[in-house]
Amino acid sequence: MEIRVAETAGFCFGVNRAVSILYKKIDEGTKVCTLGPIIHNPQVIEDLEKKGVRIIDRPGDAPEGYEVVIRAHGVDCRTEHALDELGIHYTDATCPYVLKIHRIIKEQTTKDDIVLIAGDGAHPEVCGFRSHCKGESYTFKNEEELLEILKNNPYIEEKPVIFVAQTTFSVKEWKKCSKIIGKLCTKAIYFDTICRATQERQREAAELSRWADLMIVIGGCFSSNTVKLKNVCSENCRTYLVERAEDLQEIDFGSCEKIGITAGASTPARIIKEVEVIMTENFSETQNKSKETQDQELFLAAVDSMDNTSTSQNVVGVVVSIAPNEIQVDIGRKYAGFIPRDEYSNDPTADPTQELKIGDKLNLTIMSTNDSEGTMKLSKRIYDRKASWQTILDAKENDTVMEGVVSEVVKGGVIVYPMGSRVFIPASLTGLSKNEELDSLLKKTVRFRIIDVEERRRRVIGSIRSVLNEERKALADAFWATAEEGKTYTGTVKSLTSYGAFVDLGGVEGMIHISELSWSKIKHPSEIVNVGDTVEVYIKSIEEKEDGKKKISLGYKKVEDDPWEIFKRDFTVDDVCDVEIVGLATFGAFAKIIDDVKGLIHISQIADRHIASPKEVLSIGDVVKAKITEIDYERKRVSLSIRALIEKDENVSVEDMQAYSTDEPTAEEAVEAAVEAAEDAE
Repeated sequence: MEIRVAETAGFCFGVNRAVSILYKKIDEGTKVCTLGPIIHNPQVIEDLEKKGVRIIDRPGDAPEGYEVVIRAHGVDCRTEHALDELGIHYTDATCPYVLKIHRIIKEQTTKDDIVLIAGDGAHPEVCGFRSHCKGESYTFKNEEELLEILKNNPYIEEKPVIFVAQTTFSVKEWKKCSKIIGKLCTKAIYFDTICRATQERQREAAELSRWADLMIVIGGCFSSNTVKLKNVCSENCRTYLVERAEDLQEIDFGSCEKIGITAGASTPARIIKEVEVIMTENFSETQNKSKETQDQELFLAAVDSMDNTSTSQNVVGVVVSIAPNEIQVDIGRKYAGFIPRDEYSNDPTADPTQELKIGDKLNLTIMSTNDSEGTMKLSKRIYDRKASWQTILDAKENDTVMEGVVSEVVKGGVIVYPMGSRVFIPASLTGLSKNEELDSLLKKTVRFRIIDVEERRRRVIGSIRSVLNEERKALADAFWATAEEGKTYTGTVKSLTSYGAFVDLGGVEGMIHISELSWSKIKHPSEIVNVGDTVEVYIKSIEEKEDGKKKISLGYKKVEDDPWEIFKRDFTVDDVCDVEIVGLATFGAFAKIIDDVKGLIHISQIADRHIASPKEVLSIGDVVKAKITEIDYERKRVSLSIRALIEKDENVSVEDMQAYSTDEPTAEEAVEAAVEAAEDAE
């Protein structure tokens, strides 16, 4: 009998993160309860209950003094508000992929949009999605239910539609539904939100089930992704869903030569290992034994996770194989060593498949041995944590700057795992402004100091801001050593106000006034620059205040871009140009020569005859030829004439020429009035 185990079987990232958060809180001595089961796995739930974790259905059920952990599925908006209103301290362990869908629905929809959700409408994850919808929303499990929704609500086909899926939705079913929506909904926007781990797990399960005579799917019978795995496999061969190794005895393996094993995202590596070991080594023998003997041996197989006399020793292991759920190592003994995925690192985002290669040597701590199976359970996580603890203490004592990657964003701050130790950095010490999201630090390498250590509970607090302040001071000192008016710098736009943009010049901030951003009039700086833009500026002035601080005024617009400089370069008196009529007054017409440079055609210069109003000859939007008759660069005034281009008509009477009242403003006065009127209009 040949047995193959899927490489993608077992905990996914989101589940592993949620379970890790919960176990860490238990290790720290925190009293914890969860809103619903943390994952759909009875063995894990049973173990957590033994450790004092309580399961509640509503925020109001939380016992006094307990912290609430929100499970990987997430919760709806009402539940979050209830927690806040009741003042209950809670940790959000919602899977980041689920939170991403929350953000998509919140940011991409309006009350006029319709959200179509592929998934189980009763599932907590989908209930959370729907709570963020501003307008109508519908859920469906397959193409038949989708077609029924569209049939009963035909107006949906003409409305804006947002299409998302539950993270564990069937990839095959998603493709079918996508085709239907693509044909019938003309304004649909697709977001493929099925978790990549789910997609890969389903793909591998389908491939493995086509090879096998029989498939074993390990996981909770109430787990959505596990049930979907069973459905995928059932299309190709006989498939059984088991929650634990004991369930194998109910299955008839007769005539099976090839058996495949996969597991849902909520199944621990220990249970997968237990099933595999029993099937490969003990199955044929177990068939002939009594139920009592079977239970005893299954119990012995499960002691994998318990300590025995071999624990607390350190060994060096050489990596011989790497799988998503465990790493196998050669420790130079008769035992086959293996490191469960959750014992690889304290950092839940660490990926051994990416970080390790065959032949790598690892320092490990022995957790337990199983003499009957010849296996030894090892932990790199425990070894690293012990080894790094003294480094943490020394860093606190010596004010050493440490470095690490931000692995998690939690309520109130971020988590970094330098050398395997967990360091919490509160939001107020991240160095981010109030407007910046903590998510902007995720996966980024940061430098920080250890500012507080609670040895009894092994709690460590760090500060990025402390290092940033020191670095900014050094940059500021270097800046002021060479700063002078007129000098050009490259900076980053940090914030915008109604009156200007603040630019980081490297440890020092300066401001570009709104009037310095553009030669044209603008209503807000965002018309020219945005936060995060890299800009080239120059120092206009440096003003020292009474408190000793210095204020830097920056220039941004360039002289060569000044419309009047362009006009001066390209035009002169007596030039004839095409102008566009942009405004009409009783005394003349305003005409655009080039962008942001206008001239006045006095009423006396519009025609070679008397007219009572410019409207008799001109309309806004007309493009006409006009001659430049006068330019005042100091006052930025241009006088234009259409009449100068019209051939003199000998029939024009002196009376007509003198018909313009002497009460009319002079050309110069008219220009001034016109410009003022134009500015008021703008």
